[in-house]
Amino acid sequence: MTDIRERDLVELLNMEFYAYHGCFKEEQIIGNRFLVSFSAETDLTTPGESDNLDDALNYQALFNMIKAEMEITSHLLESVALRVLKRAERDFPTISWAQVRISKLNPPVGGRVEASSVVISKSFKRIL
Repeated sequence: MTDIRERDLVELLNMEFYAYHGCFKEEQIIGNRFLVSFSAETDLTTPGESDNLDDALNYQALFNMIKAEMEITSHLLESVALRVLKRAERDFPTISWAQVRISKLNPPVGGRVEASSVVISKSFKRIL
């Protein structure tokens, strides 16, 4: 027998931000373009049946939260990604799991590289 786990996801894909993350002083002055994708596991049956935004995970609120975290300058993308996940856990109690991918476009590595990325996922322990 195959164990198939159902997973409802809300995703925001390839949000583009201009930010000042990086270890080099120049990166924190000049800035760079970043793409961020965010996936969150949450119940979609209730909002699907009610057709009511109050029952749904509001992706405008998710975007605003991610944008706010991207505006905080960091040396490492890992720091930004972890902040996003911690804030998602705190601010959105219906999320049980989330993943964030942050990609720095054209990173300064001494050669042609389209992007460097970090991907972090986290399960949230919820008290029922």
